[in-house]
Amino acid sequence: MADSTDQFEYEEILYEVDGATAIITLNRPETLNALTDLTQAEVRHALERSEQNPAILGNVLTGAGRGFCSGVDMNALGKMSEAGRRLGNTYGHLAADPGNPDDDPNFEIGAAYFLGLSKPLIAAINGACAGLGFSWATFCDLRFIDRNARITTSFAQRGLIAEHGTSWMLPRLIGPANALDLFWTSRKINGEEAFRLGYANRLCEDGECVDDAVSFLNEINETNAPNSLMYMKRQVYKHLNKELHPAMVESNTWMDESLARGDFKEGVDSFVQKRPPKFNRVGSD
Repeated sequence: MADSTDQFEYEEILYEVDGATAIITLNRPETLNALTDLTQAEVRHALERSEQNPAILGNVLTGAGRGFCSGVDMNALGKMSEAGRRLGNTYGHLAADPGNPDDDPNFEIGAAYFLGLSKPLIAAINGACAGLGFSWATFCDLRFIDRNARITTSFAQRGLIAEHGTSWMLPRLIGPANALDLFWTSRKINGEEAFRLGYANRLCEDGECVDDAVSFLNEINETNAPNSLMYMKRQVYKHLNKELHPAMVESNTWMDESLARGDFKEGVDSFVQKRPPKFNRVGSD
């Protein structure tokens, strides 16, 4: 399906490009793609590659085999339990800064950096999704889920709290009561219930969520200005933390700036001339 670009070698993920979409696949299927420090560093590095490639509109994050991501690797959890604290390794060759154009401190900890990316990030949930994997999916911009995928928070079953920012993000997606239900019970929900609750944006037939997410991004690439998508993402996440008045002031400032850009003229001209638009790529205007 996908066409590889440059040949940087990863150990625990796959990075491919299909049209205007980067596909990042967690590639530890024997563990249902449980996350190690290396996996997390490689994903961060891959997202920086995508951010720096003007041909890419957005990203799809998924898992190999039967799972999206089962959470943190249990070997790592065992070591943390013995030490009574978080452990972490660094990988200098994977040092990356995927993006946070406003240096917003809200987008610096854990998976919250997904919100600071300039390009869309879709979780294609193809199977088991739990723990930190659930957190990662929750902080993606959209979630496309296979009908029979299974999601669980699993934090309470490990004697933990609602981790990794999910106590902030999940209630904003599905409401406080539904969030507490999933946190307290750790019950497994399938794709249909995730879609009904509003957690998933698209319900896909089994095995099709990745293709559906790639098609979604490639289709909007044909008709929408990448810079418009970037600013809309910044508006939504920055304004979640603001009162209405400063959000309106910032939106009006950015609107005035957008009217002066070439994308606005191209959007009008292409509409009048009844032709496909040729918008600038992110960072080029």
